[in-house]
Amino acid sequence: MKSTGRVGRPKASSRETLAEAACELFLEQGFEATSIADITSRAGVSRSSFFNYFASKSDVLWAGLDERLTSLEERLAEDDGADASAGVRAAVLALGSEFAPDSLALAIVNATAMGLDSELDREGALRRTRIGRAVADRLSRGGADRLHAEVAGAAWGGAVLAAVEAWAHDGAGVTSLERFLSRAAEAAGSVTHTPQPGEVRQLRVVVRAADFDGALAFYRDVVGMPQSEAYEAEGGARVAILDAGRATLELSNPAQVDFIDRVETDGVTSDPIRIAFEVDDAAGATDRLAAAGAEVEASARPTPWRSLNSRLRGPADLQLTLFQELGPE
Repeated sequence: MKSTGRVGRPKASSRETLAEAACELFLEQGFEATSIADITSRAGVSRSSFFNYFASKSDVLWAGLDERLTSLEERLAEDDGADASAGVRAAVLALGSEFAPDSLALAIVNATAMGLDSELDREGALRRTRIGRAVADRLSRGGADRLHAEVAGAAWGGAVLAAVEAWAHDGAGVTSLERFLSRAAEAAGSVTHTPQPGEVRQLRVVVRAADFDGALAFYRDVVGMPQSEAYEAEGGARVAILDAGRATLELSNPAQVDFIDRVETDGVTSDPIRIAFEVDDAAGATDRLAAAGAEVEASARPTPWRSLNSRLRGPADLQLTLFQELGPE
């Protein structure tokens, strides 16, 4: 006759039994005072059985999340979609799918009673770094510069751990981890925008400067463009590469150039190539550059496209526009 099995709660696995025993002991005597031998004795299993499931006491708490993080890393490493930001968001939200309350949630809520505050801080930092590295690598492959990718990665690492903590304190099991991850993703996503991938990796403007030192001092120290690279060669050849932030190429037909000149100046004609710098304070930056020797061709003035623009002539005979985005009215 076929048995129907025991009615009621299913028999717990050795892994679940060990986790339950560990958490009981952490509550009774604290994390540091609890040994692996204590846990296996309480669970009624051998020491070797413990290491079949966990690498350490701490692993009892983090194993469930770590399995999800491994899946997240694999998914991001394999993702080659056009929108890296969307891929990151989807991978993070998938991390919370059907994630059941476990030892980590219990530990977060009872951290002080279990003596786990420092342990959770230390181990949480490792997971944030792990997530951040996976996200940064994916965003870099999607076209983000390394600095932006690292910042966004750190934001996503913090978002995931913050969501787990909020979920635990809200009563893990009452609501889903996905709900908290979705809310955290809104915050992290604000720093995750990546450009659409193209064939050009960087726009670099190459300028011939007869007074090299003067031009370098002006654009690096006065304008405020950090020097990222510098090289010297035979015959006194020198070059410095300055970081100008985000680079774009603006193409305008003659009618548009004439219109810009009328708006931006009092009759000054644009050179075939004009360099434009976005700044936070166009009027203040204009005064600063003028004090350093730039010739002001047009003072800062508002434009129909909600910016404040000025026109100058800088070292190496570069025609410059400074523009400050004013935002919506």
